[in-house]
Amino acid sequence: MNSPVEIPYQSFIKIDRNSNVAIYMQITNQLINAIQRGFLPVGTKLPGTRLLSKFLEVHRNTIVAVYDELFAQGWVESLPNKGTFIIGKNEEKPVDFNDINQINLKNYPKTTGFLFKTSNILDNPFEHSSCQFVFNDGIPDIRLTQIDQHSRIYSSILKRKAHKIGHYNQDGSEFFKKNLSQYLNLSRGLPISIDNLLITRSTEMSIYIVSEILLSKDDTVLIGALSYFSVNMIFQKAGVKIITIPIDNEGINVDEVREICKRQKIRMLYLTPHHHYPTTVTLSAQRRLELLNLANEFGFIILEDDYDYDFHYEKSPILPLASADTNGMVIYIGSFGKSLAPGFRTGFIVAPENLMTEMRKYLGIIDRQGDILMEHVLGEMIAEGEINRYLKKSVKIYQERRDYFIQLIQENLGNFLTFEKPSGGLAIWTEWQIPINLMQLSRNCAQNHLFIPKTLLYQNKELTAMRLGFGDLNFDEMEKSVEIFSKTVKTMVD
Repeated sequence: MNSPVEIPYQSFIKIDRNSNVAIYMQITNQLINAIQRGFLPVGTKLPGTRLLSKFLEVHRNTIVAVYDELFAQGWVESLPNKGTFIIGKNEEKPVDFNDINQINLKNYPKTTGFLFKTSNILDNPFEHSSCQFVFNDGIPDIRLTQIDQHSRIYSSILKRKAHKIGHYNQDGSEFFKKNLSQYLNLSRGLPISIDNLLITRSTEMSIYIVSEILLSKDDTVLIGALSYFSVNMIFQKAGVKIITIPIDNEGINVDEVREICKRQKIRMLYLTPHHHYPTTVTLSAQRRLELLNLANEFGFIILEDDYDYDFHYEKSPILPLASADTNGMVIYIGSFGKSLAPGFRTGFIVAPENLMTEMRKYLGIIDRQGDILMEHVLGEMIAEGEINRYLKKSVKIYQERRDYFIQLIQENLGNFLTFEKPSGGLAIWTEWQIPINLMQLSRNCAQNHLFIPKTLLYQNKELTAMRLGFGDLNFDEMEKSVEIFSKTVKTMVD
């Protein structure tokens, strides 16, 4: 049997002196865990209290308390003039302590002892790379966020408003919902109250809740011929039948929607009308009215995803379909604080009260506690006008980045691809005029330290296109990224 000195107790007993758990209980629990996993087999002699206290750099009385607790729980026995020994049934071969990393890997099960259903539908489509430069599908630049100011508001709320928070509420902060409903009323023409709002963590969570309540297996859902991959995954997981609708420079083809509705029952139409994902085109005003009329006539739900409403440049944004819906056919989802640091962002759903009642039940299961403090911060940013000031400043920067990015693309790649200048958003949609393998292009760019995820690539027999985000690139990063991009393209086509 291993002697006490041979066992590397410091390797599997870690003490957190800032923890609320007493040190003697931390050591006790970790020793029990080591016994259960076979690190300390039956019959192992534990070090004397003085020796173990020296190993772990704690007071001897702490180890005395540890051994008392182990004895009380029945893990050890003390033999007069011999020492303290591990007791209990343990038929496994003693572990070799020469490699503690192998111990940890060896003793935790690699597979479950039961069967379960697996699915590749929700496989993570996102890729990561260590490349110096990255193109994405259009995300804000968190370097523009005034982190210090947001942190001060957060700290201030902890001190000034803690007494108003009370117990957690799965419906979210009433203060935030009140201010957000007013904000959406003024900025997006949505005449809603807090009873029409559900606060979520993200757009994806919002769509998941909606699909769980409103979609059943074999329902039919219409989406754009090119659509957001995460949403498609959620719909596929729900077991629905998906039909794709062509997209042109005015958005989704309404005539095609009408013809399909005449032939079969449609449950839902999913749209990103402000800037269609991924092509960035805006659904025309005429088509918006036609879609609302079709929804009323054929009884299908319109799920309106306004993922980047805050980012518009030349003109005022077109109001959501939900602002003109008088029959309760539109469910509106969006995000708030998208241009802020990740910890200060949230999602929301706008819907009639009867549906909201059911949605709250689901939210209570998957996100019961929420983040009341963060929501208070966002509510205060709205109430004090801080969010408007921040958006005004950041949108100006994003517009300058859009214009410069377009200039660089035009100058360096204008002979190879075409694009339309987007009126908003943080990405441009490019279509290639030459035959080129986009996956190979991505691999070649990665060799030159520019990462282009596969989720940006759209290639089939009829289309070769890419969605290129510019929002999180400053001018210098744009220049270097486009330089690598253009050189790689020219090398491939020469």
